[in-house]
Amino acid sequence: MNVFLFFGALNGFLSVALGAFGAHVLEGRIDPKYIDTWQTGVTYQMLHAGALLAIGLLIDKFPGNGLLTWSGWMMFIGIILFSGSLFVLSLTGISKLGAITPFGGVSFLIGWFLLMIVSVKLF
Repeated sequence: MNVFLFFGALNGFLSVALGAFGAHVLEGRIDPKYIDTWQTGVTYQMLHAGALLAIGLLIDKFPGNGLLTWSGWMMFIGIILFSGSLFVLSLTGISKLGAITPFGGVSFLIGWFLLMIVSVKLF
């Protein structure tokens, strides 16, 4: 099993489900600023689900590439920390959770940087 294809598909599915949940269940029940925060989490989750799918396909084409593997893990960790913290913040209103979000952002940046290195080396 290609773990990044699976994680990409899983996070694509979850982002659609969570987006619908935010639009149909949370709308009117939580502060509008938290609806926007929720949507930001959903957007970044979906964008990085696509990146995970691409990484999974690249790993199948170039097996054993450690930088691709690390890029995938950083993207996955970024989804958990960035989007996950925004989802919990939206539901609880605990603003201190916002301190976790930048670690997710840095994880995304590292994942994209590693993917840039791979692209220069492979292509």
